[in-house]
Amino acid sequence: MSKNNLMLSDRILTWPNLLSALRLLLVPFFLWLIIDGQNLLAFAILAFSSFTDWLDGYLARRLNQTSRLGQLLDPAADRLFILASLIGLAATEQVPWWLVAVILSRDLMLFFTLPFLAQVGYGPLPVNYTGKAGTFALLYAFPLLLLPAVLPAEARNFVLPIAWAFAFWGIWLYWWTGAVYLLQVHNIRKMERANSTILRNEQEAN
Repeated sequence: MSKNNLMLSDRILTWPNLLSALRLLLVPFFLWLIIDGQNLLAFAILAFSSFTDWLDGYLARRLNQTSRLGQLLDPAADRLFILASLIGLAATEQVPWWLVAVILSRDLMLFFTLPFLAQVGYGPLPVNYTGKAGTFALLYAFPLLLLPAVLPAEARNFVLPIAWAFAFWGIWLYWWTGAVYLLQVHNIRKMERANSTILRNEQEAN
């Protein structure tokens, strides 16, 4: 059992989980819309996803429906929407590929911590408020980056700076949270080593 999930429910059919599952189902449709050039509809779906991301967290707290499944589904839906947005926008040349590399390299870095956490009895570390803020910033940036393709030229000059401000703020928070997660993993590793040393000393004493 994951040590950070001890107080979570095992319930599956909850309103927050249903909203997260809906967001997961919308990801491939959303990506297809971007690649097909239907940016306005893609914008509507991404805006809806951002709203439901806030709503499922609110309902989980309000209805006391926080669950282990929800702790996995919610960040998975966020990351898949970010991935789909990045691939779709880069493939249609609306954002540069370096933006894809900067954001995905952070997730790749944290992915390599999962085997160690599983080995010592931890699941994925819970999302903190800084990480949520970074995700929200990116999920606000991507709809705004979609809009210029369907807006008049004069409106683009207003929207694009706001979109990139959200994007850079999201990247900063995303990587800051990544550094915090790495520090947590380091502390867990130190604690596990200390516990192993204590246990070994006790066994040798007996």
